[in-house]
Amino acid sequence: MAFRSRTVFAAAHVVADPGADRSSGAPAVLDWDATLAFRHRLWSLGLGVADAMDTAQRGMGLDWAATGELIRRSGAEAASVGGLLCCGVGTDQLSGEPGDGPYSLPEICDAYESQLGVVEQAGAQPVIMCSRALAARARGAEDYAEVYAKLLGQAGRPVILHWLGDMFDPALRGYWGSADLDKATESVLAIIREHAPKIDGIKVSLLDAEREVALRRALPAGVRLYTGDDFNFPELIAGDDRGYSHALLGIFDPLAAQAAAALGRLDAGDVAGFRAMLDPLVPLARHIFAAPTRFYKTGVVFLAYLAGHQDHFRMVGGQETGRDAAHLATLYQMAADAGIFDDPEFAAARFALYRKDFEEDARG
Repeated sequence: MAFRSRTVFAAAHVVADPGADRSSGAPAVLDWDATLAFRHRLWSLGLGVADAMDTAQRGMGLDWAATGELIRRSGAEAASVGGLLCCGVGTDQLSGEPGDGPYSLPEICDAYESQLGVVEQAGAQPVIMCSRALAARARGAEDYAEVYAKLLGQAGRPVILHWLGDMFDPALRGYWGSADLDKATESVLAIIREHAPKIDGIKVSLLDAEREVALRRALPAGVRLYTGDDFNFPELIAGDDRGYSHALLGIFDPLAAQAAAALGRLDAGDVAGFRAMLDPLVPLARHIFAAPTRFYKTGVVFLAYLAGHQDHFRMVGGQETGRDAAHLATLYQMAADAGIFDDPEFAAARFALYRKDFEEDARG
């Protein structure tokens, strides 16, 4: 059952097939049973699933062939249970490397539209992700306005825009036409105001609570702000007397049960109870998303392994090496202290096995 007070998506990770070639640049091969089972867990808790997003390693190991299959399979599973599903629409079939190209604006539009068709055919709500190809090609705000106008004109239902900061992907610096975030904000607001009937909302991942609130208050009536701020999510979702943010968050992958329980409090009008449940988890979230932030997926998958949602700590593209052993040890201890594991003894045994394997590898 979905929550009444907020629309909430957890951005879900993917589970790699540990027996496949997981070297950088190799085609991604997923364990489909484990990947889809995790999505059913999120739906069973009342959360929506945001799939084929950066948490699923878009641009960091998950190629477009695997992404397209993920969208189709997740769409079928969502339909089978009435689950809320949105999926990322990007241009990553153009290239597997940041900044490759240059591609023309028509090529970028065609790539976006091709992926939009896959998402819509799967029955999912489209999330228009930031494009590395567009960031490399655009010469100013007018190029973004041209591409988004064409794409929004093709969309069959209101979409969610996505502003992913360069702390998540350095190749996106200067998105919306300027590295000056005030100017970039005006650029994206101009697009939203012109096409408001085609836009459900915008997901903002800038890790800047004040900027998010200012943007939220400037949005046209009926356009939502979906927080992607994994540093400040409790206060942004709780909101104030002038409004609140909905949510599309990677941190709600490992904290799904805690998020669902807190949102139940919020539905009951208990804002203080909501904050009391989630505020103590902010230090854990900030550790997972610490710089270099783009490697947060490693911590997300590590926690899924410790919790028993998958049988191994392996990632597509070999991204399990994105965080060192010290970071992961601290993550385990913070997670254990926060009480996020359903079975603490199981998680402790899994961590001991990881540490043993790591120490043996270090000895050669």
